[in-house]
Amino acid sequence: MRYTTYDIRTRYGQRATNNEIRILGIDEAGRGPVIGPLVICGLVMNSSNIPELSQRGVKDSKMLTSFRRKKLKEDIHSLAEAYELIVISPENIDKEGMNDLELRVVAKLITQFHPNQVFLDAPTRNCLSYQKKIRGLLSAEMKVGLVVENFADKNFPVVGAASILAKVERDRIISELAKQYGDIGSGYPSDEKTIRFLGEYFHRKKCFPPIVRKRWKTLQRIKMKEERKRCW
Repeated sequence: MRYTTYDIRTRYGQRATNNEIRILGIDEAGRGPVIGPLVICGLVMNSSNIPELSQRGVKDSKMLTSFRRKKLKEDIHSLAEAYELIVISPENIDKEGMNDLELRVVAKLITQFHPNQVFLDAPTRNCLSYQKKIRGLLSAEMKVGLVVENFADKNFPVVGAASILAKVERDRIISELAKQYGDIGSGYPSDEKTIRFLGEYFHRKKCFPPIVRKRWKTLQRIKMKEERKRCW
């Protein structure tokens, strides 16, 4: 599997003492968009620092403004023992599938950080099945508590913190893409700017840019719309 991974930070001054446990929160940004990557964040914190997240206003990234997320990013960095951002390109999503990729990245983060406890926002309603799939990718020697829930980014501050870092990074990437391609919107199919950009690009180039997820049905609808115009 090829993906970009970077921004690894280990703060040894924040490592857990004998009375603390190391907690890993995992969340993503960008499952639904037709443009841009999926960004997954794994964030490790000492248990004693978790209450401070809530005190500073950390919550699900979708409940915060862009400005607030960027401000909280620095607070999260100061409290974290370590974190990693993994950026998965549209090309890899098309080739290997979103669900399998995400599962393998989750297992990689757990193995890499080897925490005492993991909290994870489940991308499916069947949380138990998803939890079993993760366990199946971990070694038998990996003894770790694993909590997989829907809306974990709302219910557990450490997952909310991971969601903020992932969202800030994806927003940064989209901003860079906009410098190259113009106003592409947020990249989501529900965004009129995104659909307008894709329609105009396809009309001019007769293809889509390499920043899109080619298996998304959104692109098929745009193609069909363009074909109907030609028939008229």
